Amino acid sequence: MFFDKIVRPALYRLSYHDPELVHERTIGVLARLGRAAAPLGRFTRVDDPVTVLGLRFPHRVGLAAGMDKNGRALPAWAALGFGFVEVGTVTRHPQPGNPKPRLFTLPVSDAVINRMGFNNDGADALAAKLARDGKPGIPLGVSIGKSKVTPLEDAVEDYRFSLRALYPYADYFAVNVSSPNTPGLRQLQDRAALAELLGELRATSLELAGGGTPTPLLVKVAPDLTDDALAELLEVALGHGVAGIIATNTTLSREGIAAEESGLAGQGGGLSGRPLTARAAQVVRFVHDHTGGSLPIIGVGGIMGPDDAIRLVDAGASLVQLYTGFALHGPGLVRRVSRGLAARR
Repeated sequence: MFFDKIVRPALYRLSYHDPELVHERTIGVLARLGRAAAPLGRFTRVDDPVTVLGLRFPHRVGLAAGMDKNGRALPAWAALGFGFVEVGTVTRHPQPGNPKPRLFTLPVSDAVINRMGFNNDGADALAAKLARDGKPGIPLGVSIGKSKVTPLEDAVEDYRFSLRALYPYADYFAVNVSSPNTPGLRQLQDRAALAELLGELRATSLELAGGGTPTPLLVKVAPDLTDDALAELLEVALGHGVAGIIATNTTLSREGIAAEESGLAGQGGGLSGRPLTARAAQVVRFVHDHTGGSLPIIGVGGIMGPDDAIRLVDAGASLVQLYTGFALHGPGLVRRVSRGLAARR
C-alpha cells in the first residue's frame, strides 16, 4: 500500500506522468546502486530452491524480459528478491524501437499497454557488458528477437548472431517469436518458419556447446494463439529439442480494460497485467496437458499477487515471472509472491 499510495504517485509526478521516463529513471537508479544494493538481499531473500532446466534457482519467481533490456541493473535484481532475471529482448542490430509515446499505464485496469518495439543496444553491446561486469548471482536468461530492419526471410541468421554473441553468458535463451510490436514477427510461430528457426538454433547451440550440454532454448508464445495453432507450435518445439516454453507474451486483446480507461484501448501494442491473468493460466494449462508435462513452463502474465502465481504453478508452471505487477506495485510484490509459493509447498 505504501508503494501504491506514496511511492508510485511521487515517481509519476517527478517524471511528468510519463511511464517510460519513470521506467528509465528507475533502471538508472538501480544501475547506479549496482552491487551496493546487495545487503538488501538479507531482507528480501526467500529460500525455496528448485531445479528446472538443469539449473538451480533460489526460488521460483523471476523478472520477465523487457524490464532491463540491456542488463544495466543486473546486481540489483537479486537484491530486490528475484530468483532469476531475463534480460532483453535483444536483437542483432541496435535499434531505437518504435516512436514515442509507446508505453501507457492503466492503473484502474491494473494493466499496461506497450509498443516499445525491442528498443535495445544490440547483442554485441550486451555481450561486452556481461564480459566486463560479469553475471548476476542468480540464473540469467537472455531473450533474443528479430531486428526490425531484418527481412523475415533472413530472421534465422539474425537470431543465430545473437545466440552466438551471448552464448558464453546465458543460462538459458528465450526465443521471442511472439511480440506484437515488431512487424511480421508472429509469423515465425507458424509451423514451417518455426521449424527452420528452431532447427538452426538447436544446431548452433550444439556446435557452441562443443560436446557439452547445450544451453537450454525456450520459446515464448503469444496468448492470442488458437488451441490448434498452439498445439502445432508445441509439436514443432518438441520435435526440435526445445527445453521449455514461456507462456505468455502480451496480448492484442483489449478485454478487461476498465470503462474509464477505454480511451486507451485504441493504442496499438500489447496489453499486460490483470486482463491477462486468466488467459495466461489457460495457456499454461494447455501447454502442460498437451505435452504431458514433458516441457518445463515459465508462467508469466497478470501476476498481481501470490494467488495468481499459485494458479499458474497449479496449472503446470515450474517457474513464474513478474513484469507489470512489479512495475505497478513495487518490489514488495516479489517477496509476497515468492513467500506465497514457498508456503504452498
